[in-house]
Amino acid sequence: MKFKPADKIQDLQYFGEFGGVNPSISDSSTYTFLSAKTMFDTFEGNAEGCYLYSRHSSPSNLYLGEALAAMEGTEAANVAASGMGAITPALLQLCQAGDHIVSSRTIYGGTYAFLKNFAPRLDIKTSFVDITDLDKVEAAITPSTKVLYCEAVSNPLLEVADIAKLSEIAKKHNLQLVVDNTFSPLAISPKELGADVVIHSLTKFINGSSDTVGGVTCGTQDFINALRSVNDGANMLLGPTMDSLRAASILKNLRTLHIRIKQHSKNALYLAEKFEADGLRTVYPGLKSHPSHELYKSMMNEEYGFGGMLVVDAGSLDKANELMELMQQKNLGYLAVSLGFYKTLFSAPGTSTSSEIPEDEQKEMGLTDGIIRFSIGLDNDIERTYEMMHSCMKELNIL
Repeated sequence: MKFKPADKIQDLQYFGEFGGVNPSISDSSTYTFLSAKTMFDTFEGNAEGCYLYSRHSSPSNLYLGEALAAMEGTEAANVAASGMGAITPALLQLCQAGDHIVSSRTIYGGTYAFLKNFAPRLDIKTSFVDITDLDKVEAAITPSTKVLYCEAVSNPLLEVADIAKLSEIAKKHNLQLVVDNTFSPLAISPKELGADVVIHSLTKFINGSSDTVGGVTCGTQDFINALRSVNDGANMLLGPTMDSLRAASILKNLRTLHIRIKQHSKNALYLAEKFEADGLRTVYPGLKSHPSHELYKSMMNEEYGFGGMLVVDAGSLDKANELMELMQQKNLGYLAVSLGFYKTLFSAPGTSTSSEIPEDEQKEMGLTDGIIRFSIGLDNDIERTYEMMHSCMKELNIL
């Protein structure tokens, strides 16, 4: 039977302390015990349902984690205060000094900067490869490799990882396959395709209102327990704790994710087809011209489409900047980083979200100066939006 992520979220039903339809918010940093022995057992991780200290866990965070684990089909999940607060502890939990990571070369700039600039301080090295070339992926693996890391749909070039094939490679070499699924929640289910750990920045589509940052790590119960361990758990000891009020807010927004993703995808596909027909270099997994179009189709949960992210090449950085400024003036969206908002967001990733990647490496991976990354909004009349964007492009002689 096909995995249905929205149904898994729908089937969770919580009651608040006084019978509310939303679970009560645990507005406490620390929790009391009726006996000293129970406190000791909780420290040791042997007291189910007891709470110690909110850096370790809290009811609100566990509710959200349970819902996200259900969405991804994993045994458990741990929420964090940001996407990077999920990514870095997960990698540090899996690796130690002397270990090696094989990573996709096209990943979020913050993740790239961590692997390239920070992890080597801890003697953890990374090889960056074209994740779509499976021979290169396997060739990069060494005896000290512990993790294979990628994004299901990459930031910002929208490359698509063949998660099932990467899982085969990971299992063959006894590696952990870690997949960042931020760009494709609901549409792709990495765990069902063989991923060991699934990560999201909750800041983006899952929360959907650009009013908070958050992250989640989804995996086996043993791995999540390890992240929370008071003795050597990376999330516990590094302290990227999500606030309970924010966890409760994201949980409410998660309930509408399936509706929003369908509209984001519908709008993005419409614009991608129009822009490509206009002669613009357009990158979108839903286009037949995308090199991984068929791969995405084979992995996707069909009703959620090809996602809300779209890349267009305006020809030069100056043209890209002029276009984004004009579209913002026309109320078509915001010149801003991040994604998943109800309004369209656009940025030039080479000088923003991927600026941590050196220019020569940007060119090698195809990240040219004129690229604009769009996070397409929930516009009700997408035909009207297209006409207005087309008009802006004509005015600036991009078309």
